[in-house]
Amino acid sequence: MHKMIALEDAAALIPDGASLLIGGFMGIGSPHRLIGELVRQGRRNLTVIANDTARPGVGIGRLIDARAVARLVASHIGTNPVTQQQVIAGELAAELCPQGTLAERIRAAGSGLGGVLTPTGLGTLVAAGKRTLDIDGTTWLLDLPIAADFALIAAHRADYRCNLDYAMTARNFNPMMAMAGRTVIAEAAEIVPVGVIPPDAVATPGALVDHLLRRDAGHGR
Repeated sequence: MHKMIALEDAAALIPDGASLLIGGFMGIGSPHRLIGELVRQGRRNLTVIANDTARPGVGIGRLIDARAVARLVASHIGTNPVTQQQVIAGELAAELCPQGTLAERIRAAGSGLGGVLTPTGLGTLVAAGKRTLDIDGTTWLLDLPIAADFALIAAHRADYRCNLDYAMTARNFNPMMAMAGRTVIAEAAEIVPVGVIPPDAVATPGALVDHLLRRDAGHGR
């Protein structure tokens, strides 16, 4: 089908300096083949928006190890000492955002909303430089939507119309990121005929997916 793309060609679409929404939670539900190919091709100065940077050598941690990331927006970096070292050294700019707020900011971008009102972070460093609104006597922090040039997502199965389903917690950030990326590249563990994925199990409809990685062998792992 026309949306199928080779691993090397998919990574080649992503230039140095691109912004990337990358699914995953500690590497679970991350597009490992595509991440590996970006490292192999030597991509640089990327902005990564993700829940976390996993661990050294795992998932997004491979991009951190390769010093491919210039800016990071994430909910935490506590499990990756390499990320911490680069932030402390001033080699990596990091914006830490509460996990629920991060998810809602991405969802807002995909839904065409103007922002997220939340009390989370009020009175802390999270609120520095951000606008607040008073509504009926309650103060709310305004967090703006987060979109990106590309969304790199991992699915359990894809069919030949690029409908995607996910396996349990590997679903995590992937469906909302698929709505907020200007170009969506999906990597599936299995590609199946249309009809194998029950309609009610489709979490990301194929209309949102621009490219689906072929399952042929490639350099990235």
